[in-house]
Amino acid sequence: MKTNELKKVLKPLIKQCIKEAIFEDGVLSGIISEVVKGVNVAPVIKEEKTKTMFDLEERERKEKKSKMLKEQRKKILDSIGKDSFNGVNVFEGTDAMAPESNSHSPLANIAPNDSGVDIGGLFNSNWNKLI
Repeated sequence: MKTNELKKVLKPLIKQCIKEAIFEDGVLSGIISEVVKGVNVAPVIKEEKTKTMFDLEERERKEKKSKMLKEQRKKILDSIGKDSFNGVNVFEGTDAMAPESNSHSPLANIAPNDSGVDIGGLFNSNWNKLI
């Protein structure tokens, strides 16, 4: 028997066996479900920040500064007397000023946590008629 004749006989048999294995035995559905699981699940990347000496020193510095500010406020309130403002804490809700930065910067004297001015409604007014 020649190879061409053998191919003509075996090729349909092999195709039929593969189809039976893939479709009837559920191999294809298993492959598809594994692919779908892999596509839907995004890899979880967890980045753990290690605390360095710099971070610890920075935290200690902030705690020390906060403690110092509280002591200064208490000293000032004690020096002016608690009765002078009817017992009202004049420093309640205040924050320390931002440190001096580059004086050439447009935001040089603005606190970093300042939200600024809301201009969201600017274009909802009569300005649309003027533009």
